[in-house]
Amino acid sequence: MQRLSQTISDLFPTGKGLLAADESTGSVGKRLTPIKVESTPENRRRFRELFLSAPGAEQYMSGVILVDETLRQSSSDGVPFAKVLADRGIVPGIKVDGGSKPLPGFPDEEVTEGLDGLAARLQEYASLGARFAKWRAVIRIGKGIPTSVCIETNALQLALYAGRCQEAGIVPMVEPEVLLDGAHTIADAERVTTDVLKTLIATLETHRVDLAGTIVKTSMVVPGKESGTLATPEQIAEATTRCLRSAIPKGVGGVVFLSGGQTSEQATLNLNAIAKLGPFEWPLTFCYARALQYPATDLWAGKDENLATARAAFIERLKANAAASTGNFS
Repeated sequence: MQRLSQTISDLFPTGKGLLAADESTGSVGKRLTPIKVESTPENRRRFRELFLSAPGAEQYMSGVILVDETLRQSSSDGVPFAKVLADRGIVPGIKVDGGSKPLPGFPDEEVTEGLDGLAARLQEYASLGARFAKWRAVIRIGKGIPTSVCIETNALQLALYAGRCQEAGIVPMVEPEVLLDGAHTIADAERVTTDVLKTLIATLETHRVDLAGTIVKTSMVVPGKESGTLATPEQIAEATTRCLRSAIPKGVGGVVFLSGGQTSEQATLNLNAIAKLGPFEWPLTFCYARALQYPATDLWAGKDENLATARAAFIERLKANAAASTGNFS
């Protein structure tokens, strides 16, 4: 467990956060198509390198979640990306789930797959330099959903995955994402997110997962984007902190937020408002994907001559969120 403890410590220094560079091949294609860049293995490598090799990122970034393809790729200088990160004190991680699939008998609900062969894959990923892993579950709010079956089934998958990770000396990041999609109110979001997190924690404990060696990645409590209502950062912060303090016990290794479809600005302002309501019983920071990658992706546009400008924009987003993680963004 000492290895897990060291990884947790390395991932949660004050004033740093994580980059989720773990979009699937299809999702990266959606990032590249608008800037007229073909989604080939080499162009995906160049897209990842824009962020992973950005000078100065280590000042604000403690860890990065990669995908299988990227973990096996190298920088333009021929250095494996895991080493590029580790040499600067950034912890490499890996997404290991097999994606969400329809939950039989439960329309509009999903369960995440990927447990088959996971133990062997984790051993290989550890040999390639990965020190933590991520598994995402999808929870939708709608008429009659989420059901308890959906919540409990995904919590079980997350617990089994987390146990496998810890056996391999890898810190599990458990991510039950309550989607922003929908017409639900902020009160609905708080109720569901609290239920999801309480169920998850109870299931982890039942399966003897070491909570001190586990990271919870969660949605902020926000109203659905089709609800027609807006919430202020202060309202979101109050609902989110109530939820977390109710559901996450003292002793969990750390808590990180996903941006979940928020704009870059919203994700920063909401994080800042939440941090102002601390201190908390566990380290708390950000683990964003799109909220950090824009506008850098558009500025890059697949052209090497734009690399410096794009990286400067990425560093600005990192710096802003690093400040927000301590409630000091203005």
